[in-house]
Amino acid sequence: MQIAIPPGSEDECRAFYVDALGMLEIQKPPMLAARGGLWVRADALEIHLGVERDFRPAAKAHPGIHVEDLDGLAARLTKHNIDVTWDDNFPGHRRFYVHDNLGNRLEFLRRDDSQPGR
Repeated sequence: MQIAIPPGSEDECRAFYVDALGMLEIQKPPMLAARGGLWVRADALEIHLGVERDFRPAAKAHPGIHVEDLDGLAARLTKHNIDVTWDDNFPGHRRFYVHDNLGNRLEFLRRDDSQPGR
């Protein structure tokens, strides 16, 4: 998946995606590295943070990222002073939203078999 970032924001994004979320930075191919941006990975999820000159944060459109330890991730983000907004409006799931350091919205969720509506 790709998320837009403004030019020169790679170090800020590392603080969020690598330090706070715990993702691993992966090396971009040299031809693509020249464009800027940052690639990160966790398990099967890979996010490409691509430079967009006329950047606007994605406040509504967002990726939905399935995680096993939802509560652990929420606690980790809270320790990094990132606001976690829980939402119980998706039957059969637990989920929360955060905004990255640039205002892009991210949803983290997991199926909750104890809830109706699976």
